[in-house]
Amino acid sequence: MAQNIYDEPAFFEGYSQLPRSQFGLDGAPEWPAIRALLPEANGLHVADLGCGFGWFARWVRSAGAAHVLGFDLSEKMLARARDETEDDAIVYRTADLETLKLPQAAFDLVYSSLAFHYIEDFNRLAGEIFRSLKAGGSFVFSIEHPIFMAPAEPGWIELNGRKSWPVNQYLREGARETSWLADGVVKYHRTIGTTLNTLIAAGFTVDHVLEWFPGEEQIEAMPSLAEEMERPMILIVKARV
Repeated sequence: MAQNIYDEPAFFEGYSQLPRSQFGLDGAPEWPAIRALLPEANGLHVADLGCGFGWFARWVRSAGAAHVLGFDLSEKMLARARDETEDDAIVYRTADLETLKLPQAAFDLVYSSLAFHYIEDFNRLAGEIFRSLKAGGSFVFSIEHPIFMAPAEPGWIELNGRKSWPVNQYLREGARETSWLADGVVKYHRTIGTTLNTLIAAGFTVDHVLEWFPGEEQIEAMPSLAEEMERPMILIVKARV
């Protein structure tokens, strides 16, 4: 079973204060890049894996999706998603992505934002997602970039008077225990090659891979984003059946 850190009170309280928790997709600087990779939503049947507060589910429905099924392990996240959703075409279900079973050939789009780095068995999940998509269906997801995840102790260091991100243990895949909003948060590091090859082995065609970075206008509006130019934090992938 995946670690349900989001239902721990201290973690949930901290997560709820993040810009992406307060402002939704508008608070996620990578959102414009993800949106550009999404197919036209009109009439689509969509699955949102790790749906959280339901921001994407509501957005894709407003963009014309016929039905959205959101899955998350956190009851606290789902409770807020349900409170903020008044649409019978959006359904939220409690599910552990480590063991999730999806109906076959049921979806036109499977989407996930910053969830799969919590999953140990991505190989199983990729196969499940492939089987759940209709012919020509799309799979769009983001994860923490492997360079961001790799260090044994992630965090900026000072090197020759400049902030630098240490990259060690990159080729040692597996669990990483970090302190992010709480101690003992477990994530699973995989190289870019492993992530892409897992998709290919499952049957996917990989259409686009983006090591996200902020644009100049985003940095002007939020100068703190400038540090994201020093190392990639988010990896975005689009694949299809």
